Amino acid sequence: MVLFSDFPSWISPYVINGLPIRWYAVMYIVAFAVAYSVFRFLCNKKGEINLTSEESQDLFFWGILGLLLGARIGSCLLYSDTIYYLTHPWMMIWPFENGKFVGLPGMSYHGGVVGATLGICLYCRKHKLSILKIGDLVTLSIPLGYFFGRLGNFINGELYGRVTESSFGMIFPYAERFSADIEWVRNIADKLSIEYVPGGYVNLPRFPSQLFEAFGEGILLFVLMYFVVYSIKRKKGLPDGILISSYIFGYGIIRFVIEYFRQPDSDIGYVLSLGEKSTNIYLFESVLNISKGQIYCLVMMAAGIILTVSIFAGKNKKVENDKRKNQQPKKGNGKGRH
Repeated sequence: MVLFSDFPSWISPYVINGLPIRWYAVMYIVAFAVAYSVFRFLCNKKGEINLTSEESQDLFFWGILGLLLGARIGSCLLYSDTIYYLTHPWMMIWPFENGKFVGLPGMSYHGGVVGATLGICLYCRKHKLSILKIGDLVTLSIPLGYFFGRLGNFINGELYGRVTESSFGMIFPYAERFSADIEWVRNIADKLSIEYVPGGYVNLPRFPSQLFEAFGEGILLFVLMYFVVYSIKRKKGLPDGILISSYIFGYGIIRFVIEYFRQPDSDIGYVLSLGEKSTNIYLFESVLNISKGQIYCLVMMAAGIILTVSIFAGKNKKVENDKRKNQQPKKGNGKGRH
C-alpha cells in the first residue's frame, strides 16, 4: 500500500536552469491563451455575439489588466497587512524587496475576479456591448484557462494543502517543516514510517490541493457549464447572464469544498468556528472550522443566487411589459365618421 509520494524530482520550477523564467509564469500565459481561444470559438458559434479578433483582443487586454491589478490589490488588502498597504499604496505594485527583484508575489483569486469584471464592464460600456452576453462567453472560457494556472502553482511547489496521512499525500520539497517535539507531528511521522531526529524538523506529506483545484475549478466546472448550463441555455433560450451566475455559484461551492484540503494562511487561521475552535490549521479536524477563503466563497455563492434571481425577474418583467404593449389598442388614423 502506497502511504504517500514524493514531489516528482524531474519537475523544476524553472523553464531553463540558470534563467529566471519560471513555468509558473509560462503556465499563466498558456492559461490566457487557452481562455482566449475558447472565447473566440464561442464568438464564432451561430447565435452568439459577433466580435472581430481585434475587438476580442482589446476586450481580453482590459480583462487581464483588471485581473492582475485586482488580484494584487486583493492580496494586499484581504490577506496581508491592510493598514500598511492603505498607507503605502505604491508598495502594492513595487516589485523589489531588499534591493532584489521579487515581482508581485501575492495574488488573490477573489480580487482578480473583481478586477477582471470591472475591466470588462468598462470595455463593454465604452463600445456599447451587452455586458451580460459578453460576460457569459468570458466566464465560459475561464475554467480551462484556470486549469493551467493551477498546474503552474503545482510545478512551482506552492499553495500545497494540509498535512495528511492518506495515500493522496505528497511531500513538497519547499513545504514548511515541523518540529519533531510536537506530539501530532511525531504521531504522523511514526505512522508513515518517516524518519526524524528528536529536536529536529520533519517534512510531512500534504494534499496536492493545486491539482484538486485544477480539476475541480478547471475541468469539472467547465464540463458542467459547457455541457449542461450552456447547452440548456441554447436549447431553452435562457436569458443572458445565466452563465455568469452559474460560474460564480459553481466556483464558490467547488472552491469551498476544496478549501478543506488547503492550508489557511498561518497569520490568519480560521475566521469562524461553529463548534470547538481549533488552532491547528495544518490538519483537517472539522467542517465547522471556516477559513477566510471559504467566507469569500460563501459570498460568491450568495451573489450567484441573487444574480440568477435578478436575471429571471428581469426576463419575466420584460415579458409582462411586452404583453401589455401587444394588448394595447392600436391608435386609429383619425379618418373615422364624426
